[in-house]
Amino acid sequence: MVIFDKNLTFYCMISALAITYNEEHNIERYIKSMSFADEIIIVDSFSTDNTEALAKHPNVTFIKRQFDDFSSQKNYAISLANHDWVTFFDLDEVVPNNLAEELVATVKSNPEAKAFRVKRDFHFMGKRIKYSGFQTDVAVRLFNINYCKYNGKLVHEAIETTATIGKLKYHVDHQTYKDFDNYNQKLTQYSKLQAEALYTKNVRPNLYHFLFRPWYRFMHQYFLRFGFLDGKEGFIICYVHAFSVFKRYIQLWTMYRKID
Repeated sequence: MVIFDKNLTFYCMISALAITYNEEHNIERYIKSMSFADEIIIVDSFSTDNTEALAKHPNVTFIKRQFDDFSSQKNYAISLANHDWVTFFDLDEVVPNNLAEELVATVKSNPEAKAFRVKRDFHFMGKRIKYSGFQTDVAVRLFNINYCKYNGKLVHEAIETTATIGKLKYHVDHQTYKDFDNYNQKLTQYSKLQAEALYTKNVRPNLYHFLFRPWYRFMHQYFLRFGFLDGKEGFIICYVHAFSVFKRYIQLWTMYRKID
């Protein structure tokens, strides 16, 4: 790639960042899809499968770091980047060629925006989910590290910036959760982190949290966000999202029982 004069305010060098844990099924695809980047930095949470072995590549820097929360892990990866512009895709997101080309062209154009959202096409159990709350599923996946960082949330972290945020034309396929068991594994981790966040705010769960909050999550996604139009997969995804809310407060309740 062309390297611009350092006296100018723009470059077309890109660092591709990722955090991983037991991603042996996705790691090779991810590295191949990031071939447009000038470096790939992977921060791994001590995977127990073949993630590390499969990540061996001349353009890949593989670093192990104990996982504490998503924001901290991602901000640590940002600190390792050698270039101002970075991409931060999840390993279950498939980056098509047209999006890869758009990423490079965007950085080369010296954009006014310092972060760019990408529309994610959500797939669950082999089916594209068009409703169930995912109609407006967008996330920042390209940004300038001089203007952006993750907001510190333990889970559902997001880019924090005062700069202009743009939106890219092409979409990324979000190939998440192959089956119910796979979802449940991630659900446990997310629920635990959310419970920890609520615990630090001294939130004590009650019947409102156990009964109303899960019920409302299901009703909102299945009816108000048209999850019923996604068929049985829509019902399952709405159910497991509601169950994740219930599980969050169960875990929070057990945290208080340990000290009461």
